[in-house]
Amino acid sequence: MPAEVDIVIPVFNEGATIRQVLNSLKEIAHPTRVLICYDQDTDNTLEALRDYDASPLDVALVKNPGRGAFGAIAAGLAVSDAPFVVTYPADDDYNGPRVNTLVQLGHQGHDLVSASRFMPGGTMEGCPWLKALLVRTAAWFMCHVVGVPTHDATNGLRLFSRRVIDRVPIESREGFAYSIELLVKVHRLGWPIAETPFLWRERRTGNSRFRVLAWLPAYLVWVRYGLATRVLGRGPRSVGLRGESEL
Repeated sequence: MPAEVDIVIPVFNEGATIRQVLNSLKEIAHPTRVLICYDQDTDNTLEALRDYDASPLDVALVKNPGRGAFGAIAAGLAVSDAPFVVTYPADDDYNGPRVNTLVQLGHQGHDLVSASRFMPGGTMEGCPWLKALLVRTAAWFMCHVVGVPTHDATNGLRLFSRRVIDRVPIESREGFAYSIELLVKVHRLGWPIAETPFLWRERRTGNSRFRVLAWLPAYLVWVRYGLATRVLGRGPRSVGLRGESEL
């Protein structure tokens, strides 16, 4: 049966947790393919998956032709062909059942659905106070100043419709800036966006690939873009859709 949702997971030596993550995703009620996107053949995630019974999931390995978090995500998006695509953290072994709500909201016509830690019902656990302050401040600014319709604009756990993946080009090349880029572009287009509460826990094992200071300039590009949407009233012509009459 063709996948209804592709789960794109960028990995870097996630051997200690990847089986638990996949076990959590087995609770998704829709036909699901998981794209494990890795940089090097020596990544211990691959060894951990050897002889693992992934059913009912369909698990595929996707090698990043380059290096880094964005390259891995881009490689997964290029392979994906399902109606919905979810970008998912490699250490999240507890939110699998909540993906069902993302897909349901996608079926209701939303082109982007954001997992939210900061709306009623969402939680963030174990985050160091400085990191929590930065994340919450950025989320508040994006929602209340930039005006994007989510309380958690920096959360990379997102669902995208096939329309977004096929028609909205990604210009970012650093880290997870693509996630904010797609959010502000979909918002500028006026396409439907929704959010749903999720749980977030500080990573317990392995090393995060998130590099706030190194990627900050790439993020600020899209913060300015979002501000221009709200302040200057810019519309679809400035998004740069692929082959669309709106341009």
